[in-house]
Amino acid sequence: MPLFISYVSYSNAGIKGMVDKPIDRTSVIGALVEKAGGKLQGAFMTTGQHDAVLVTEFPDGSDAIAIGMVAAASGSISKIETVRAWKMGEFKSIAEKAAKLASSYVPPGK
Repeated sequence: MPLFISYVSYSNAGIKGMVDKPIDRTSVIGALVEKAGGKLQGAFMTTGQHDAVLVTEFPDGSDAIAIGMVAAASGSISKIETVRAWKMGEFKSIAEKAAKLASSYVPPGK
């Protein structure tokens, strides 16, 4: 199944909710991911640019995006960015395809 990484930033309301009722939200997030047909591989609180990082597997990228939309619509998330990820071994075949196509590409202005 394709792997997705979501970078999450909480809104002020989301932070307030965590302070008012501190809990480990892994099971809440995992249940939502499973309901959408996916599997939660990891959920991490982080420091820096994002407040949390989720690693999920979904059969289709639209399912991963739908999860982000649900969270954002709640008002507890100020920003969420979801990207498709490949394991290093999986990405090799993509690089091989690119190598075959490279000679066919004409850059702008050439």
